Parts: sequence; C-alpha cells; structure tokens
Amino acid sequence: MSAEELQDFYEPDPYDEAPHADVPDADVPDAAAPAAEDVPQLVYPSVDQFVAHLLAEIWCRPVDGRHLTWCPSWWKHPEAIMRLTALWRSWEHLRLDPATGLSVWLRDHADHHMRVLMDPDLGPFKGCTPERGHGERLRPLPLADPPDGLFGD
Repeated sequence: MSAEELQDFYEPDPYDEAPHADVPDADVPDAAAPAAEDVPQLVYPSVDQFVAHLLAEIWCRPVDGRHLTWCPSWWKHPEAIMRLTALWRSWEHLRLDPATGLSVWLRDHADHHMRVLMDPDLGPFKGCTPERGHGERLRPLPLADPPDGLFGD
C-alpha cells in the first residue's frame, strides 16, 4: 500500500456525514444513531494539520539522528502516516475527557508512538534527519505467498 493509499484510507471523508448509514439491516436502530449536532467537530481536519499545528509544536526534542530522529517528509513513510493518524484520532477523542483525557493520550498514545517513530535504529525514520531530510533506507518486509486455501480464498 502506498503512502497516498494509506493516507486516503485513514482520512475521514468530509462528505460522509453518517458512516454506514446505507448498510441494510445495521445492528444499530436509526433512533440510536447520534444526531449530526451531537457529533463533536474535529479541531484538526486532517493528520497533516494535527502534526503541523499541535504535535510538532509540543513534542520538542533534540533530534540529532543518533539518539532521536525525525523525517521532515514524514508523509513518505506509511508506518508514520498510520502512527500519526492514530495519534491524531486518539487525541481528538481523548481531548473531550476533561479529567484525564490528555494524560491518558500522553501516556498510552503519544509516549509510545513517538518513541517508536523517533527511534534512530528501529523506527521508520531510520536514515532520515531533519538536516538532510528523507532517506530511502528501509524496504517493506519480505513476503512469500501463503498456500492456496489457507485463508479461505
């Protein structure tokens, strides 16, 4: 899956006001569906806005390429898109909890994913630096086709 396909997969469709409303025999009766006005509005309309206007501003670290690294073209890394989208969506959800939401987000989401993303040896940005930019050092995992019928194909 390319970075663009992954991005499209995780971006919300702004025209999809009622996801799965066209699915017949849905388990949830129409009366239980939240009204459009009950659905909280996103603070950041997309993952790139979240990264640029929140995450990059608050997650200040010494990024030297040896201890921590970052790719200015983070959107060229499918794993980074997936992790940053998870951070964005979890932040949008947990920000609504006035008691412990942000603490839970930091502990359970941001600390974990940012540690993985910024790991210079094992993270998806291996070979990238803020100074030199994007580096193409990582390749997809090698795969062999499974035997026919193993997964019910």
